[in-house]
Amino acid sequence: MQNGFTLWLTGLSGAGKTTLSLLLEKELKNRDIKIEQIDGDSIRKDLCRDLGFSPEDRVKNIERVCFVAKLLNRNGVAVVASLITPYKRMRDFCRAELSRYVEVYVKCPLDVLIERDVKGLYKKSLSGELKGFSGVSDPYEEPENPEIVVQTDRETVEESFNKIMVWLDAAGFLGKGDTPAEV
Repeated sequence: MQNGFTLWLTGLSGAGKTTLSLLLEKELKNRDIKIEQIDGDSIRKDLCRDLGFSPEDRVKNIERVCFVAKLLNRNGVAVVASLITPYKRMRDFCRAELSRYVEVYVKCPLDVLIERDVKGLYKKSLSGELKGFSGVSDPYEEPENPEIVVQTDRETVEESFNKIMVWLDAAGFLGKGDTPAEV
C-alpha cells in the first residue's frame, strides 16, 4: 500500500495555491497515486461553514482539515491541502499531527497580490469593507522553515509546479511504499 503524505500549500489569497494544487492533483493521479485535494474555499462551504474568521475559528478550521488529512494519510492517501493557514501555530500543529507533512510556502508580495486581486478581496479589505483579511487587516506569519518555497511573482506556474515535483521525487514521496529520504 502507498504511504500517505500531506503537501500543505500556505500563502496569501491569490498567491496561486489552488492553481498549483490542481496541477499537483492531476499529476499525482497520472502517476497512480491515490490523492485528495482539499481547498480552503470549498472546505469553508462544506466542512467548516459554521466557522467565521476570528483567530479561534481559523484555528478550528485548520484543526478540522488536519484531522481529515490525517485520516486520509493513515489510509494511504496523499493529500494536497491549499489553505492560507496564516498563523505559525496552525502550521506547527499540522506538522506535529501529520507524520509525513510537507509545507510549501506559495510566496507572493502583497503589492503584486493587490494588483492581481482576482476575487476583489484586497480592494474590499483595503477599503475597510472586509475585516480580518489575512495580510491586510489580519496578520499572515510567513513560514520560517518550509520544505519548499515557490515565488509566484518570479516563477511561472510550470516552474513552481516543477520545483515541488522535483522535491517530492528527491524526498521519496512519489514512489509507492517508499520511505522518504532526507532532502
